[in-house]
Order: sequence, then C-alpha cells, then structure tokens
Amino acid sequence: AKDEELEQAVEAALEAGYRHIDTAHVYENEKVIGKVLNRWFSSGKLNRQDIFLVTKLPPGGNRAESVQKYIKRSLEFLQVDYVDLYLVHVPFGFKDIEGDLHPVTPEGFINMDTSTDHVTLWKAMEAQVDAGLTKAIGISNFNKSQIQRILQNARIPPCNLQIELHAYLQQKDLVEFCKKNKIVVTAYSPLGSPGLAKFMAQFGKKIDLPDVLNNPVVQAIAAKHNKNGAQIVLRHAVQKKIVVIPKSTNPQRLRQNIDIFDFELDDEDMNQLNGLDQGIRILDFSAFKGIKDHPEYPFKE
Repeated sequence: AKDEELEQAVEAALEAGYRHIDTAHVYENEKVIGKVLNRWFSSGKLNRQDIFLVTKLPPGGNRAESVQKYIKRSLEFLQVDYVDLYLVHVPFGFKDIEGDLHPVTPEGFINMDTSTDHVTLWKAMEAQVDAGLTKAIGISNFNKSQIQRILQNARIPPCNLQIELHAYLQQKDLVEFCKKNKIVVTAYSPLGSPGLAKFMAQFGKKIDLPDVLNNPVVQAIAAKHNKNGAQIVLRHAVQKKIVVIPKSTNPQRLRQNIDIFDFELDDEDMNQLNGLDQGIRILDFSAFKGIKDHPEYPFKE
C-alpha cells in the first residue's frame, strides 16, 4: 500500500478495534505505522501496552552480527522502545547491501548469502529479548526440520511461526508439529491473497490466484450464517486456534474482517472447510530468481 493509503488504513483499523499490527522491515512501511501509532499514543487514545506489534528481520540481516542493527532500525522507524514479537522473516539469507533489501547479481539472480546458520542467528535473536528490545521471538516461512534444529539449540524457544495458511493450504502436519512444541501459528494470506497478483506483476511475474473466497463451499456456509466468504475462512482458522492477519486497506472490509466473533461454525461447516485443503501454495518466493538453490530454501519437494 502507498504511504497515504496505509496511514488511513491503520487509522481505520485502530478505530475498528484492531490491536495486533504485523509488519516487516522489507515491507518498507514501518515509518508510516510508527507515525500513526505515535499519534495515538501521544494523544492518550492508546497506551503502548494496548498494541501487539510484530516486525521481522529482513533476509539481508540473516546473520548473528546483523540482528541488532536491524531490530534497532525497526524500533526507530516504529517510534517504540520494544516490539512484542520479532520474527526471522525467512530461513534463507541475502547479502547485506545497505539500501538494497533485495539485491540482485549482474545476471539478474537474487544475491544470496548461502552461509545462513540458524543456530548462531537464533542466539542473536535471544540476545534481543535479553536486551529488552523485543518481548518474544519467532520465525516465519520455516519448515519442520528447520524449526527442529532451532528447538534443539534454543535457550528461548520460538513462540510463534508465521506461515502462508488458507483454506487451500492448511498445512495440517506443520500446525500439529507446532502445537506439540507450544508454538503459536499465525496465518498470513488467510484470504488467499487476492491482492498478490498486482504485487507480483511488479517483478514481471504473472500468477493465477485460486479464488478461495468464492469457492461454492465457502459461499454456501457464508449464506447459512449471513456472513461473507472472508468472514467464514477467517472464522475457520480462528476456531482452530490459529492467529489470522488479513491484509486490507479498505475500511469497510477491515471492519468486516474483525466482525467474526458473534457466530460459530458447527462441526459440519468445519469438516467441509477442512476438506478444501489442496496444498496450493501461492507465495513460494520464486519471484527471487535462483532462490530455490539456497541451501535453506524451505519448500524443497
């Protein structure tokens, strides 16, 4: 979202009752979010502890010595002393080139750092908790074996995993693994990322998006409960104890997306929605040419 559109969206979200804000250094929107939050904090409309603020270490920072630099930069942009949750955004690393979040080689390939070491990286993440710069730490887009490696070497285990998760990609095995290890799962793209095609077009990549919200099963359950498709798929995840972070800049849809606590899906609804799982992944990072050759690329067949 453009800065002005985003500023209005964050205002509308806070007015609608949202208190969990998910951002990342690579989204390049932390300054706008910080500006709005500062306005709400300084006016006394909200206190810092009212907000659950999440941001993420960029792939260019995926080495122990870069973690503190990037979390401090995010805190400066967000105009806060700490975040509630700091995530390693992806399991693979890029070269750390100042001013270039997605560096490419002269041949057009993503400029990777293939020496990514999750164990030393995690120790640096733990140090940010010790320093009071974040209350909790977690990971995003990691697979089961990568999570296991961190768990085996962690003093502070990851408390959260953020992954693509929607009706067509329910990741049941990974969710079950996280539950056993007391890791809360957050679903990004819980609506199936209707806006992603426009974003990917910037990279010259055309994608055919599955239309989760207009699936006949979703629509029939929506009609039964007098709700819309988005409210049904969000409620489905929430009833499975999965955190959802639907992205919208439309004030009306923002209000609809949070209006999911006045009804409950019954067992038949849940079973029908569970049955929509097709393993369709929308975001596989292939927009970064050559990324599948990184030793820590998480979605190897």
